[in-house]
Amino acid sequence: MFGVDPRRTVLTIGQLAATAGVTVRTVRHYHHVGLLPEPERDASGYRRYSAQAAVDLIRIRTLADAGVPLARIDALLHAQPTEFATAITDIDAELQRKIDQLTEYRGRIAELASGEGLVLPPEVVAILNRMRGLGISEQRVRLERDSWILRQALDPNSMPQRIRDKNADFDDPETTRLYLAVDHSVDWDPHDPRLNQLIDDLDAWEIEHEQHTGLPTTRKLISSRISEASPAWQRIVNALAHRAEQRRTRHLNPAQE
Repeated sequence: MFGVDPRRTVLTIGQLAATAGVTVRTVRHYHHVGLLPEPERDASGYRRYSAQAAVDLIRIRTLADAGVPLARIDALLHAQPTEFATAITDIDAELQRKIDQLTEYRGRIAELASGEGLVLPPEVVAILNRMRGLGISEQRVRLERDSWILRQALDPNSMPQRIRDKNADFDDPETTRLYLAVDHSVDWDPHDPRLNQLIDDLDAWEIEHEQHTGLPTTRKLISSRISEASPAWQRIVNALAHRAEQRRTRHLNPAQE
């Protein structure tokens, strides 16, 4: 009794635009490109829109917001119901594909802060995070990360064993202590007397690992490349290399002892 007869409902262009959540300028643009018919003016000189115009405008806006080209929207507005429904299903599937792709991009963007997960396997990322948890500085962690990236590129077959060795290192309290001691020495003067004891401790660690295999150890708590970041570390590497060479010489020429 008190309902509104949609056949007699008339809307101004402003009311039509507000109903669909667009601007009057957008409505006029859709008129211009032929998507939405422009009604004749009434006796008062105003254009009046029906409820169907509001429905059509909402369809146009929704499809346009979903990225559907205007030319295809025009075809869909004149399509049969089954054809329209099939097209909507296809559009929805394409949107889902884009959502999945963007979700993947978001995950990769989140990893850019450290750059580790983009190029290194999860086992190595876990080692780097373990180093952070032990209190090793971010500078040393980044240097370790770079060494892992180079190793993966130049000698990928060695990665599994190196991962096992590294985890074994951090399972050992003495090895962890030495990692932290080396890390703390980064800013020391290369002639700081404290380096003498640290070199002795590191040399003893290398000798112990040599004895386990009977061969010169390839496991180092500080590599030559990493040592470039610090004069103190460079002195450590040089001193350890000199001592290792002396041991090899004595081993090959025991009569010299």
